[in-house]
Amino acid sequence: MNNWIQNFKISDPFWKRYEDLLTDVVIPYQEAALRDQIPDAEKSHSIENFKMAADVMQNGAEPGEYYGMVFQDSDLAKWIEAASYSLLQKPDPDLEARLDEVIETIKDAQYPDGYLNTYFTLKAPDKKWTNLQEAHELYCAGHMIEAAVANYEATGKTVLLDTMKRMADHIYQRFVVEGHPGYPGHPEIELALMRLYHATGEEKYKELSAHFINVRGVDPDYFVKEAAARGWQVWGMEAEDRTYAQNQMPVRDMTKATGHAVRAVYLYSGMADLAAETGDKDLIKACRTLWDNITTQQMYITGGIGSTVHGEAFTKDYNLPNATAYAETCASIGLIFFARRMLELEADGRYADVMERALYNTVLAGMQLDGQRFFYVNPLEVVPGISGVVPGYRHALPQRPKWYGCACCPPNVSRTIASIAKYAWGLKDETVYSHLFLGGELDLTKELGARITVETRYPYEGKVKYHIEGVPIRMAIRIPEWSRHTKLLVNGVPITVWPYKGYQYISDAQTIELYLDMDPVRVYASSRVASDSGLTAVMRGPLVYCAEGVDNGGDVLSLRLAGNGQIIAEPYTDTLCGTVKLKADGYCVHTEEGTLYSTTRPKLEPVQIDLIPYYTWGNRGLNEMRVWLPEV
Repeated sequence: MNNWIQNFKISDPFWKRYEDLLTDVVIPYQEAALRDQIPDAEKSHSIENFKMAADVMQNGAEPGEYYGMVFQDSDLAKWIEAASYSLLQKPDPDLEARLDEVIETIKDAQYPDGYLNTYFTLKAPDKKWTNLQEAHELYCAGHMIEAAVANYEATGKTVLLDTMKRMADHIYQRFVVEGHPGYPGHPEIELALMRLYHATGEEKYKELSAHFINVRGVDPDYFVKEAAARGWQVWGMEAEDRTYAQNQMPVRDMTKATGHAVRAVYLYSGMADLAAETGDKDLIKACRTLWDNITTQQMYITGGIGSTVHGEAFTKDYNLPNATAYAETCASIGLIFFARRMLELEADGRYADVMERALYNTVLAGMQLDGQRFFYVNPLEVVPGISGVVPGYRHALPQRPKWYGCACCPPNVSRTIASIAKYAWGLKDETVYSHLFLGGELDLTKELGARITVETRYPYEGKVKYHIEGVPIRMAIRIPEWSRHTKLLVNGVPITVWPYKGYQYISDAQTIELYLDMDPVRVYASSRVASDSGLTAVMRGPLVYCAEGVDNGGDVLSLRLAGNGQIIAEPYTDTLCGTVKLKADGYCVHTEEGTLYSTTRPKLEPVQIDLIPYYTWGNRGLNEMRVWLPEV
């Protein structure tokens, strides 16, 4: 089922604010950025690149000067996806007209044989398909295919869909029919082709996705050979670094998540999507193994992945530094993609638990609360003057910029929020799955003859109430692993909570009331995580909390949690666009002044430590911030 976004109308305070922010602020702001209209912000030029390419294709004009990253087309594609889905929530004739105009420009930039990429049209028309390792042709095609499917699903219009079908047909002709070797340096098209297959029902798109998945790593030297033959480069990437691009072995043999984190989870998402469709047991096993490696050995408490700036990559199991964490926003979005597709493979709450963790923490932290600034990197500790300044820490910015020269993350956040319903719900074997807890109305009258209304103030309150009208249905409600004491009432009667693989299955109910345990809890990392040795984190519900300087006298490095102290949730307030803050018993450590080292034992002053949700940090100026705090 692909129409969750059309069928679900959000009403709860938390996600309704984000929906309104997206339609009223974020999408117009990002459009302005793509049109180079944001003062003092990095230039995009993405729309202008397409205009110049269209002029070349339609009028035979001399190519203008291409500007931006080799994958600049993909920024526009992700914005188109977000804008298309936003029209379902808030019809906007002006936005739709501008969207149609941009899509016409994209169509006009296409070659007669279906090829579409502004970098090669404007800058290197004689070098098409010669640098799969670096040049992102298949990556850009994948994102524009996703945009085309979204635009079709949201508006019913087929201009962009037809355009990208021609591009997909061109790729099929080259790599399947003609048998040219190769696979994408940056995976993305694999999952995009599966979306195109689901939208159109055309088998060749599934076949093409399977082709790229199946040939990857069979010849682990492909990029080495390609680099030797082509005689040109984009960045001078190391073709010999096979783990960086996940081509060190065939995908079914992979057991560890390696290399560039975004590339990895995009690839694994495509693998899981294909496996769910085909039932390929070896592919399913590989997906499960890779999932387990990421989530039990290489994932931050916030759902961030990719622990080093060097290659934006996974490193080694349990290597999770806080102050130098990379944890790219796009990587957590990719982890959400992977989780959602694993849920299609098997209904297991552990996938939804991680999906929720990544969403409410790293992904939401990737955008400022006003919707006009964005994080690419999401560290778990920030010290102004060091973070963003000192070599090794320069990537870990303490404040969100307006835009980026490499702007993959901002529109990725937008399209994820715009499509939140498809991560919240699932339908399998006549069972409706509630993966995430969003207040609103789900209309399944055409599919099942039922309508589900959800009332909640999640994630700050633990009550979720479902009203089911119409034909009796079977529901599966996720019982989060973090909820230690959960209560359920069906038609007003308490029942025993006995979940199967994280879901409570309930049939023929008119009302279901779920009460989750929202008491704050302390979280301790494995002793194998050296960076968190002796440290404690605090969570409440799905939210990771942190200490920020503005709430704690400007100094969080001196704070210590009291081991036997209380952590109390304060009443919900409008602070930081509506949050529940925590107060924890703790201490401020006073060391001897005027010396770097001392034999004098530090003095402990009892204090109350204020904690805020991690996704809200960095919204009140330059501050210290810490997720993991020492405990005494």
